[in-house]
Amino acid sequence: MTPYLYALGAILCWASLPAATGSGLVELTTPELMFFSFTAAAIYLYLQDLVVKRSARVFLPPLPASLFGVTGIFVYHFVYYLALERAPLAEGAILATTWSLWIVIFSSILRLKRLAPSMIVTAVLGFAGAALVIGGGKELSFQAAAMPGYLLALCCGLIWSSFSVALPYLKIKEEPMTAFTIYAAICSAILYVCTGPYEMPSLQALLSATYLGCVPLGLSFFLWNRAVTTGNMVIVGFLSYLTPPLAVLLVALVHGQKINTSVIWGMCLIIGASLLGRLRLNMLEKGGTK
Repeated sequence: MTPYLYALGAILCWASLPAATGSGLVELTTPELMFFSFTAAAIYLYLQDLVVKRSARVFLPPLPASLFGVTGIFVYHFVYYLALERAPLAEGAILATTWSLWIVIFSSILRLKRLAPSMIVTAVLGFAGAALVIGGGKELSFQAAAMPGYLLALCCGLIWSSFSVALPYLKIKEEPMTAFTIYAAICSAILYVCTGPYEMPSLQALLSATYLGCVPLGLSFFLWNRAVTTGNMVIVGFLSYLTPPLAVLLVALVHGQKINTSVIWGMCLIIGASLLGRLRLNMLEKGGTK
């Protein structure tokens, strides 16, 4: 059960971002957002290691694993921010959320040694629930002019899902997320310098970026690594569908906004798909055929 608590913790970190920051990140460009948030994330994870491990030493994974980490952490977020700059928010977010779908599909193939149709159906149901929540009951409109943003958002799904599913197979001997995040912070600093100069953001923007770095990035990376390296990735993938509805619920709770009925239906669909997926996985692992 512990790996799934780690997964839920990471999901809550991601879901807390809209409620905690509001529109505080709007004024930041992608290079600014990357620089300030990853600097905060690297400092947070280093201080966490300092307290937990009681050592100032930072574990540096081997070069192949380090390059893998830079791709999963830095490249994913850079592409994600670019996607949301170039595509309408709802449509871009839906396409980016496909990482949950790919995690379920990729991990099912690795675990079952085949592609089970029932697992695909269950994964699509979960994705449909997430899309229903993100759409908020509004009519979605995929525009030809925003095609670069849509493609970038789809790439996000493939990058994060591949990173998450492959991470356990690297068998890194120590917790690697602090090093991965430090690498991402260095890359972000280079990007910031090369694309600058920039004016100092407002205090609200800096506080929002700091929160993004410490919680939805730093703490979530630590929790997510624990979840994917010790838990059943199929179940973790299903749980990740809860991110959009939890984000909406937290915004409603913190800011007193009304919850759209599509959010409730979407959450029910996600929970139902998760329970069905868990049941089907048990049956398939015990010798089911579909």
